Amino acid sequence: MRLPALSLVLVLSLVITQAAAPPARAAEPLWQESQGASAPPDIARLNDFMHGLSERLKPSLVQVRVRRAAEPQPEGQEQQPSQPGAPDERRSSGSGFIIREDGYLVTNAHVVGDAERIQVRLSDGRRFDAKLVGLDERVDLALLKIEAKGVPVAQLGDSNRTRVGEFVLALGHPFGLEQTVSFGIVSRKGAPIQVASPGFEFIQTDAAVNPGNSGGPLVNMAGEVVGVNSMAAVNGSIGFAIPVNLVKALLPQLAEKGKVEWGWLGVSIAEVPDEEIGKFGLKEAKGVLIRQVVAGQPADQGGIKANDVVLSVDGAAVEGPRDLQRIISSTPVGRSVKISLMREGKETEVAVTVGAYQPGPARPRRAVPAPTPRPPAPQPR
Repeated sequence: MRLPALSLVLVLSLVITQAAAPPARAAEPLWQESQGASAPPDIARLNDFMHGLSERLKPSLVQVRVRRAAEPQPEGQEQQPSQPGAPDERRSSGSGFIIREDGYLVTNAHVVGDAERIQVRLSDGRRFDAKLVGLDERVDLALLKIEAKGVPVAQLGDSNRTRVGEFVLALGHPFGLEQTVSFGIVSRKGAPIQVASPGFEFIQTDAAVNPGNSGGPLVNMAGEVVGVNSMAAVNGSIGFAIPVNLVKALLPQLAEKGKVEWGWLGVSIAEVPDEEIGKFGLKEAKGVLIRQVVAGQPADQGGIKANDVVLSVDGAAVEGPRDLQRIISSTPVGRSVKISLMREGKETEVAVTVGAYQPGPARPRRAVPAPTPRPPAPQPR
């Protein structure tokens, strides 16, 4: 009888001890949970609109993957043995967007130039080998074709109606990251940093255009493509897009001929210096000064001379060099134009048949870092 009594005493002692002990303190949380805060109604509606617009645009956005041959070794340099895992070709990627349901799509020329193979990845994950239909390096535009039917397309707008200060979205695959959207405004319409285009105004934006965004669409708040993202400043803070109206003007030539035939005169030009207005018989510094004329080219054959000042082409006033570049480059090759000019203080007119643009010597390819060579094996002495 003593054992049960002892057990009862131990149990009662334990219960009394637990009852007297202070309750355990709950652990302090590491963060403070929101109690359901919400954005102001106007901001919430803007967020919903931007999300919906982004989701609506993504299906026509594609990733363009390119394989190029390995860079040749400089002459006189021995070919180093490949390291394990070193690529025998160069691979890169960019962006593009579909413009027709049967698989035509637009990207940049620098994205697909010199490619051995082009592969396009759609938003739904499907992959297609692409054919290069046409390319123009002067504006940095390329037209591709994949064998697909019923694919979602982007709607092309009117870039002439795009105004400085308007909101835009830049879509693409920067650094290989898929389906990226960045937000900004139209900062400016004018010449890009590197003037390659013949007098056309590019769209400058602060929407991020990073490596891999090239070839993607620049889109307004109506969901219309107003430009093709093409280039950015070194630090990525300034981006440029090819205006979509220029793209629409060039696509028929790319589809039919595989290239763009730009018109040209064969002259070097400059602005009229303010201090030389009287010398050329002008009342104001308008027009384009002809510095040099290339022998045997259209301007020379039509009678244009050095120190002439071009005032108009077929009645269209020429305010400065970019006006003349734009008018002549977009004139069909072989067409005759009437050029009004000032020569030695007297206004005269000549007829010139526009020739085909003569590109300068090919620029060397951009260098690609080569694999680090293995250290040479010790030579026997």
